[in-house]
Amino acid sequence: MFWITGGDVLFRALGTWLGWEWLHHQMEHVPWEGFVFYDVIFPLFILIVGLLLPMSLQRYAAQPSAAYPRILRRFVLLLVLGWINWNVLQFDFAEMRWPGVLQRIALCYLFTSMAVLHLRVRGQAILLGGLLLGYWALLAFVSAPGFRPYDLSMEGNLVGYVDRLLLPGKFCCYPYGDNEGLLSTIPAIGTCLIGVLTGTWLMQARPALEKFRGLLLAAVACLVVGYAWWPLFPVIKNLWTSSYVLVAAGWGLALVALFYFVIDIQGARRWAFPFVVIGMNAITIYVAQEFIKFDDISRFFLGGVATLTAGAGPVVIALGAIALRYVFLRYLYRNGTFLRV
Repeated sequence: MFWITGGDVLFRALGTWLGWEWLHHQMEHVPWEGFVFYDVIFPLFILIVGLLLPMSLQRYAAQPSAAYPRILRRFVLLLVLGWINWNVLQFDFAEMRWPGVLQRIALCYLFTSMAVLHLRVRGQAILLGGLLLGYWALLAFVSAPGFRPYDLSMEGNLVGYVDRLLLPGKFCCYPYGDNEGLLSTIPAIGTCLIGVLTGTWLMQARPALEKFRGLLLAAVACLVVGYAWWPLFPVIKNLWTSSYVLVAAGWGLALVALFYFVIDIQGARRWAFPFVVIGMNAITIYVAQEFIKFDDISRFFLGGVATLTAGAGPVVIALGAIALRYVFLRYLYRNGTFLRV
């Protein structure tokens, strides 16, 4: 949430100010094929959703159907919040984007919850493999009309064709489909299932260092398979290709392992408090920043200071916007106000 709520803008500004083009590059999604740091963030969200499911649904193991109302309520609320976040209240449905970040999280949460409730670990692993291999086979052997099978170009990919065929409204991130569209939700559920398997591993009665080594091993395995698959099935975030699932999961699991070691094993927790404040109201700030223009407020108060800092002006404005977001979230945290679904 730090990166999504201004951290990316700050580091892009730092990259420009310092002349570090590589840093600026890492803070923006690549147009099509490729992988940068910024491509880890959303898959890591979905992975963490999956990681928490074995813990949150454990109480329903004896009677899975008792969890259905809770799951459906969260699913619907996430969908509605996602649509509100794209200005559905303006009732301009021609310009409405129906897929989105919260909508994808909602779908992954719904289907992965059913897998947790009704499949054992082995079944979840088989489902994961089936989703990744099945998605690859679908794109390899089924073509969009007028294009050849396995066409993974912006114009000719099957995923974009299905979006154009079935989704009304506008698309995001490339002109021929939506980067959070229909077919690409299939491998995204696979990302969530990797999180489920991770959460199940962390719940086992094993020494903490053994869990840490298991996380590292899983990270390396995902990275090796993902990068090895890349030449055959390119890493393309907009299509959420199976190789992208594994590469993103590998780096995400490496981060999970790092913070598990630092926080759970070494006990170094105090430094992380600001991120706890942000994370406890993640949906709140994600939606609120579409209505509260923190950047404009920062520019109003710090614009004069920014003009005195020459090339560092955008850095000052970005720092001010992050500070404003944090003050807002710290106030909610102190008063025990949390938006939960």
